[in-house]
Amino acid sequence: MAITTGINTATNYGSVATDARQCQECRRESDQPLVPLARLSPEMGEIIVANAPAGALIAEVCPRCIELFERARAQLAQHAVIFEQGGRVLPTPLRMNADERFTGRNVTIAFLDSGFYAHPDLTTPRNRILAYHSIVKNDLARLDTPSPASWHGMMTSVVAAGNGTLSEGFYRGIASDANVVLVKLSDSGRIPEQSITRGLEWVLGHKDDFNIRIVNISAGGDGESSYLKNKLARTVERAVREGLIVVCAVGNAGLAPGHPVLPPASAPSCIAVGGLDDQNSLDRARRGMYRSSYGPTFDGLQKPEVIAPGIWVPAPILPRTPTAEEAELYTMLDHAPDNRLASIIEAHADTDADLFNARQFPTPLLRQLITIKLHEGSVITEDYKYVDGTSFAAPIVSSIIACMLEANPHLSPQQVKRILIDTAERVPNIEVDRQGWGVVAARRAIEFALALRHQTVEYTTSG
Repeated sequence: MAITTGINTATNYGSVATDARQCQECRRESDQPLVPLARLSPEMGEIIVANAPAGALIAEVCPRCIELFERARAQLAQHAVIFEQGGRVLPTPLRMNADERFTGRNVTIAFLDSGFYAHPDLTTPRNRILAYHSIVKNDLARLDTPSPASWHGMMTSVVAAGNGTLSEGFYRGIASDANVVLVKLSDSGRIPEQSITRGLEWVLGHKDDFNIRIVNISAGGDGESSYLKNKLARTVERAVREGLIVVCAVGNAGLAPGHPVLPPASAPSCIAVGGLDDQNSLDRARRGMYRSSYGPTFDGLQKPEVIAPGIWVPAPILPRTPTAEEAELYTMLDHAPDNRLASIIEAHADTDADLFNARQFPTPLLRQLITIKLHEGSVITEDYKYVDGTSFAAPIVSSIIACMLEANPHLSPQQVKRILIDTAERVPNIEVDRQGWGVVAARRAIEFALALRHQTVEYTTSG
């Protein structure tokens, strides 16, 4: 998430001398007036002094340094939950208290999304991509070649079923042994309802070929309409009748005026997933809501049914892209000794202009800029970043369902939905409309699925 301030010195801090002078913080000549430290807020003054060169007495600084520290202050506020964990994003299985005995073995999840990439977390040491199909006419894109449309579907599939190969297993999905079928719906931009319908129809025609049990749809339709008349919603209903468990993201419009839940998430029989903000913490008392859409739907149905983390979700970076090059540089600099920073930046002069122009900054200032870059890019490592959106909450639920089906392959779509609802944990002081029945409880849902398999509980799907 890029943060800029666009500081206007004359407007914010009053007029000062106009001759070019050396900034006492970065030691560079400034072509703009320097700003006396006394005119800044005490908080800003403390940050600037704390990062000053050793022995330097700071009386005035350049607007570039003020902008740098405004960005740093914004990062401290917006990414506080990351700094609390020492800069680490917690892995999804840990946050969801997943049962490590179950990893989605022999279960296939189909993903309907804009595009995909055969990420190592899905292909190493065993290729678990059983099929790839594109409904895009004359599509020449290859699954092994990154393209602009690849990133979203790559992330949703790996969030659910990635085994964390590039992180030595640390950033794996909950269903890290599940098989996947990837259905590409679009080359770029918004995915029209018609394309989602076509993709789902393809899955229906091939579900038995690949033992598809779950369909994850992290895309929304064209507008509000009744499920009785909407072709996509009717196709979802047909899919569930034919034994597929359809999991849909509700969307991210919860803070906007009007927050409709569109097809396919508005279909009655799907499992619609909203977003939780767990503050990147295991402390349940810190749970709150992400800005996800919520019902009632056009037909007056409660959506979402459940919620899962919709922010601070670890996901892979699409290889061989500018984002990947930046993440590699920022991570390398973060781990490099001070005396190597300038030479590393110079060797990657075309990757980041800000860093290249700042390569001769005093070390504390350069370290501050590197930290800002890491958090503005949401970088965890050179291979992973943290993302947000109900697009990523939905695959977390799909991954839990895959583990439930591993524990009990005989569960029907209706039983799966009922178990998720009955075992969900309410978030206190949050309206029911926003959270549905609450946060999915991975371990409890799997235990319930196991109990049903061994007939130790009685269970109905009515209601």
